[in-house]
Amino acid sequence: MPIPTARLRATATPTAPALTLRPWTPGDAAGLAALGRDDALRRWTSLADDETSAARWLREQQQGWEQDRRYAFAVEEVQPSGAPGPPAGHVVLKDVAPGAASAAVGYWTAAHARGRGVASRALHTLTDWAFTTFAPTGLTRLELLHQTDNTASCRVADKARYTLTDIRPPQPPDHPSEGHVHVRHLA
Repeated sequence: MPIPTARLRATATPTAPALTLRPWTPGDAAGLAALGRDDALRRWTSLADDETSAARWLREQQQGWEQDRRYAFAVEEVQPSGAPGPPAGHVVLKDVAPGAASAAVGYWTAAHARGRGVASRALHTLTDWAFTTFAPTGLTRLELLHQTDNTASCRVADKARYTLTDIRPPQPPDHPSEGHVHVRHLA
């Protein structure tokens, strides 16, 4: 089932602006490379830190959309003018398979947006979209995996109502240490 390119929105809160979630584009390469130079972000991800690698990563995200298996979104905070700000993060629905009951999610947050609820709000919005879009074809479970020492990811998962269910052994190269598995089921 081809999924049309989507733009999602998380409403503003009393303390935070609205968010727009939109597919990454080739024009994001320079900004993505700059975000990838953040040591804290590089600790948890393998994000590109130069434009060539960023362009490759962006092509992979676009291919995921084209193949209906991976839906990656840039997360932008909406400015007071209504215009989108620079990417504040990333959320992704991945490992999507036709008729499968389970898929996975992931996220990261840019340094300038950390600690403001961007990741949890974006993850909640992505989760709602995933269940609305894919439940008719059988999706009932989303899984989130992060390294056990990434306490910020535990907080994000909790705020987005993902329950810690298991500890997974290391799975190099993507997960070089033990990981927490958080799960959210279709309500």
